[in-house]
Amino acid sequence: MFENRKIFILGMGKSGVSVAKFLSKNNDILITDMKDNKDVSMLKNRGINVIITDKQEDLLDDTFDVVVKNPGVKLDHPVVLKASNLNIPVITELEVAYRYLPKVKIVGITGSNGKTTTTTLTYEILKRAGLSVHLAGNIGIPLCDQIDDIKDGDILVIEISSHQLANLDKFKVDIAVLTNFSEVHLDHFGTYENYKNNKLRIFKYQNEDDIAIINKSDREVYEKTLNLKSKKLYFSSKESADICIKDNYIVYSDKIKLSDIKLKGMHNYENIMASILVSMQFNVKKEYIMDVLTTFGGVSHRMEFVKNVEGRDFYNDSKATNVVSTITALKSFDSPVILILGGLDRGHSFDDLVPYLNHVKLIVCYGQTKNRIKQFAENNNIEVTVVDDVKQAARVSYEKSNKGDTILLSPACASWDQWNNFEERGDAFKSAIKNL
Repeated sequence: MFENRKIFILGMGKSGVSVAKFLSKNNDILITDMKDNKDVSMLKNRGINVIITDKQEDLLDDTFDVVVKNPGVKLDHPVVLKASNLNIPVITELEVAYRYLPKVKIVGITGSNGKTTTTTLTYEILKRAGLSVHLAGNIGIPLCDQIDDIKDGDILVIEISSHQLANLDKFKVDIAVLTNFSEVHLDHFGTYENYKNNKLRIFKYQNEDDIAIINKSDREVYEKTLNLKSKKLYFSSKESADICIKDNYIVYSDKIKLSDIKLKGMHNYENIMASILVSMQFNVKKEYIMDVLTTFGGVSHRMEFVKNVEGRDFYNDSKATNVVSTITALKSFDSPVILILGGLDRGHSFDDLVPYLNHVKLIVCYGQTKNRIKQFAENNNIEVTVVDDVKQAARVSYEKSNKGDTILLSPACASWDQWNNFEERGDAFKSAIKNL
């Protein structure tokens, strides 16, 4: 619990603002960011000290008790390094909220890809079954915003990113789900091995009474989790497991026909199987699971069907902030695709896309990476057009398309060169489509 503490909050993203508001009553709060935002006046009205500066480390001294950092802030940020030298603990909003929770069941879901869909599906199934359940975490809903509404016996379904896991301390989940591994966020963690080990922190405090739900199809995930203390349950799209796919059915103690599921694609069937395994731990009846699976069409900004315009299907996959996510999207189509790529330049390669570009007739690129993507497209003999942003990309893609084409925003890059988050980028794309 935090009372009468001096707290340094690094970053005014959703989580930073949330934790600042939550802790402001009984603590001395300083929150800092490099740029102004819409929440500054509200925070100041609550008596919170707000400082906008690019020299944030100069504000930190040994009088502070704890640093709460935005998950996206790098681990080698000057404030983080200075806090370490001063022996000041560095945690995240999720860790703060955990200290105030009543007695609840926590389902924590992480992985390189699929965690948002898995989290949303799990929440929707448990809610449909009439359970008292809350959705929170990296999905865009800070847990601190919900503390007052949570009571003993409730269930929390929390999407947890690798960035959040890096600075968790006492946070423990009762049911942990690991969807898969892929080489992402190496700019943050340095090496792939460090990234994978950080993901495994979701199991850190689990014991024999807790449950780990593991993707058996992902050999790296399977091998890295062999020695967990918790009880392991497996899902697989390729081999026998506690829940798996056989003869076009999802098979467990019951079976579900794949053609009855609205959400399509093998990656989504894996997400669904993980959600079913979670639901089984709460004795959810099949009828509630089917109610969701037959109606749930996906989450916003993740392979989201936007609109058909004059025979062209537009899809918003703005949440595809890495190459692996874009590969997953491309595997979902066999019609001609106009692919919109671009965004923040992390120096990552696009070469892994090559085997999945058979149906791509045109690449439209924008943002910091546009010149590298242009070169990539030309090297692979794919027509390419360079534009300024996703709004222009929507217009140009439409103009260069034919009936029957799919126009897919799946950027393979983070959004931060032009937008605050992938949601804003996706909303801009959708707005441009509606204005066609």
